[in-house]
Amino acid sequence: MLPFKRVLRPLAALLLAAALATAPAATAHAATAPSSGWNNYSCKPSAAHPRPVVLVHGTFGNSVDNWLSLAPYLKDRGYCVFSLDYGQLPGVPLFYGLGPIDKSAEQLSAFVDKVLAATGVPKADLVGHSQGGMMPRYYLKFLGGAAKVNALVGIAPDNHGTTLSGLTNLLPYFPGASDLLKAATPGLADQIAGSAFLTKLNEGGDTVPGVHYTVIATKYDEVATPWRTQYLTGPDVRNVLLQDLCAVDLSEHVTIGTIDRIAFHEVANALDPAHAGATTCASVFS
Repeated sequence: MLPFKRVLRPLAALLLAAALATAPAATAHAATAPSSGWNNYSCKPSAAHPRPVVLVHGTFGNSVDNWLSLAPYLKDRGYCVFSLDYGQLPGVPLFYGLGPIDKSAEQLSAFVDKVLAATGVPKADLVGHSQGGMMPRYYLKFLGGAAKVNALVGIAPDNHGTTLSGLTNLLPYFPGASDLLKAATPGLADQIAGSAFLTKLNEGGDTVPGVHYTVIATKYDEVATPWRTQYLTGPDVRNVLLQDLCAVDLSEHVTIGTIDRIAFHEVANALDPAHAGATTCASVFS
C-alpha cells in the first residue's frame, strides 16, 4: 500500500487544480483598478441609483480580476461601484477568498461600513460571484448586515455547498484529507456540502427579512454543483436560470460572473427592478 502522504498528495493536487482551473487569471490587481467610478470614494449615489454597489469576488479571485467587465458595466449605467479583497492567506498573493468564511464576512462588514460612510447613504446593494454570492449571507444573518443592505445578487453562488462535480466525494476515502483541507484552505473546506459552516448558515432558513435576494445560475456550472443547490428558498427571492433567458448561452461557473452580459443585464434588473427590461440573447448588445 502506498504511504498515506503519497496517496493524499494527488487528491490535494486535484482539488487545487480544479479550483485554480475555474479561477479568473490574476492579470491585474488593486494598483491598476480604475480610479473614476470604481472604488472612487468621492462618488455620490444619484437619485436614479441611490445605493452604492459592493462587488464581492469568488474563491481564488480578487477585487479587480473578478470585475474587469461587470464593474465598468455598472459604472457606465450610473452606479457608484466598489470592490474589496477578502479571505487572504499569509504568503498567498492575488488569490483570495481562501480564509475562514466567517472571518471573510467580518471583512465585508467593515468594507460596507466604509462605503456607506463615504457615500453618505444608509444601505448598499451587494453583488457576488460564487463564494462572493454566498458569504454575504453570513454577514446579513449574523453580523447585522440586514440593516445595511437592500439587495443581494448572487451569481453562481454555492448557497448550499458544492460537490465540485463529485470531486469532494473522494475525500472520505483518504483519512485526514478533510482535516488537511480545512487547515490549509479553510475557505474551501467551508464550501463543501455538509460543512459545519454551511449547516450553521442555512439552519432556520436561507433568508433574512428586509433583504431582496436574486440568484443567477447556469446549468453548465461545473463548480457550484449540483447547480440547483444554488437556489434560495424564502420570501423575496428570485431564482433565475441563465438558459431560461437565452437557451444558447453556454456560460459555466467562471464566465457567468466575469464576462456574460446576459447575466450582467439580469444583475442590472435586480438592482433596479422598477426599470427592469426583458433579458434575452440580445442583451449581449445592451
